[in-house]
Amino acid sequence: MLWTVAVVLLLLWALGIVSSYTMGGLVHLLLAAAAAVVLVRFIQRRRRLLS
Repeated sequence: MLWTVAVVLLLLWALGIVSSYTMGGLVHLLLAAAAAVVLVRFIQRRRRLLS
């Protein structure tokens, strides 16, 4: 589920960059949200491996 959200956010971010249509800081918020989702997923996976 988190990977799906991350991929969707990254695609929306890339679409904003390619189309040159940005709504202020929305593009950067999408990138930050996608990075946060990937980071959370990485930490959760690592926690499962350690336990």
